[in-house]
Amino acid sequence: MKVVHSIHELELIRAQLGDAQVGLVPTMGALHPGHMSLVDLARKVCDVVVVSIFVNPLQFGPEEDYARYPRPLQHDLDICEQAGVELVFNPGVTDLFPAQRQVTVQAGPLGSVFEGSARPGHFDGMLTVVLKLLNLVQPTMSIFGRKDAQQLASVKRMVTDLNVDVEIVQAPIIREPDGLAMSSRNQYLSPPDRQSATAIWRALEAASTEVTASAAKRAATEVLDAAAAANPNFVLDYAEVVDPETFAVLDDEDSGPALLATAATVGATRLIDNTELTLAGPPRTDEDEDADGDRIGAFRGARA
Repeated sequence: MKVVHSIHELELIRAQLGDAQVGLVPTMGALHPGHMSLVDLARKVCDVVVVSIFVNPLQFGPEEDYARYPRPLQHDLDICEQAGVELVFNPGVTDLFPAQRQVTVQAGPLGSVFEGSARPGHFDGMLTVVLKLLNLVQPTMSIFGRKDAQQLASVKRMVTDLNVDVEIVQAPIIREPDGLAMSSRNQYLSPPDRQSATAIWRALEAASTEVTASAAKRAATEVLDAAAAANPNFVLDYAEVVDPETFAVLDDEDSGPALLATAATVGATRLIDNTELTLAGPPRTDEDEDADGDRIGAFRGARA
């Protein structure tokens, strides 16, 4: 496994790879089995797997945890080597950002709601670095976990809008035995707060079998509100049923694929999670049945 820190080193190695199928797994380090599931997915379909490890200052707000974000680099490198990663790109801030930089990516409306509202500028900073990594590594595909669903949707939108020649692959959420979605920030949780945080998964489970937006939201919020009542350190931010691509809020008139997306702050740690839903849309009425009967009758009459 090769580890490079500068863009020049990366460009030299990328040139040597030629037309190889390259899979990029962008990370901020503090790697856990969730990250490794992305590597495993890339390994199955690509010739070469590249993992980037970069704690991106652009996606942290002034009151967020950039300074204390875990950076166990040697641990991460050991895990990557065991997983068969061919190349790790680990730039510093001055390696990746030119002096007096001016141009950044703007996430647009998708980046201003939910996590974008709670963390202004987060998605702009994330997309700016992801675009730089895609340009530098030139992967065939890049793999992102579904836990960060709004991030995934934003990256897909950017790739489409800016005509970036890469396939964005969605990987499933990997969970702890107690259901908590794996995250580098889970280590910040105290034991009591960790126990409270499992309410997020229970809420998603409660919502997962519902087929209307209002029922799914109601099932989730009942569980989350109970967790907040039991632990003052548990503060619910949102639990909403949204379109997986636009994050527009859905209602009972909507049908088809949806997400129940939620975020809560537990202690000092912000946790996000989601589950996929299939909405049935509004219930059928007698008028719908009559209209269907009229259409079938008209069709048969036309064939006769």
